[in-house]
Amino acid sequence: MDRRYWSREIERLDPDRDYHRIYQILVAHEFPWDFNQSLSFALFRTFAVPSIGRILYQTGEFTERTQKRYDDTGLILDGILEHGIKSAPGRAAVRRINQMHGSYDISNDDMRYVLATFVVVPARWLEDFGWRALTAAERTANTNYYRELGRNMNIKDIPATYDEFASFMDTYEYRNFGYDPGARSVSDATLDLMATFPPHRRAPKALVRRFAMTLMDNPLLEAFHYRSPSRLERATGRGALRLRGRVIRHMPPRMEPLFAREMANIRSYPGEYEIAQLGTFPRGGCPVVHTNGAASAHGYKP
Repeated sequence: MDRRYWSREIERLDPDRDYHRIYQILVAHEFPWDFNQSLSFALFRTFAVPSIGRILYQTGEFTERTQKRYDDTGLILDGILEHGIKSAPGRAAVRRINQMHGSYDISNDDMRYVLATFVVVPARWLEDFGWRALTAAERTANTNYYRELGRNMNIKDIPATYDEFASFMDTYEYRNFGYDPGARSVSDATLDLMATFPPHRRAPKALVRRFAMTLMDNPLLEAFHYRSPSRLERATGRGALRLRGRVIRHMPPRMEPLFAREMANIRSYPGEYEIAQLGTFPRGGCPVVHTNGAASAHGYKP
């Protein structure tokens, strides 16, 4: 079939009305591998903000149960993507997100920043490595999808457009990226987990880590105190992904959707799972000292 099958389908849709369907096509049909990888690297960017990375370290979830935390994040977001935010699985997923975030002292700006990475990082990844870049309409649909999710998470002052999200993200990183030893531990644990994913799980862990670092920009590397890759390493790593994009361009479109629950990276739930049981359930209260009362703004609302 024509590689542009899904592009033509998207062109018939309205990004302001049909944004969920457009985003679903992009993630599950057009770019399932690219979105999975780019959103993983979006998480690294959030670790580099000390106020975020420090909380993630103190919970112990990313360093002690890294695979489960990775799986739970993917499956919770998958429930919204596959079924819609107003469906029963979608509502259960939003409740879990709000319950987890409501347990910790997270500022509205940090919440907005995380949302921005989910809007901007995949678009930039596809510009660099995808078999094609997102169109303006697709960027708008992607933006509207996460604006709706942000509203359901009670995030305030959400950017209105893709360009506003990108500007907010870049400015926030410039002002807030910095080193934190706990955040570095979270990043190291996540890199170690990535080294176990197919197809590179048979490669030396150190090689996989270096490959991942070739895809990180200098401000991100500096925030973790990682050694910058050489020019040759960068050219090899990034060149390999660009070559993949050129190959994919000539392959037939994916007709059957591929959701996160079907990916080989998800390994904690070989059988069935319930969205309401995914994620963290802190016991004994929040491990982080609350200083500004921000957590209540993101609590679960029935």
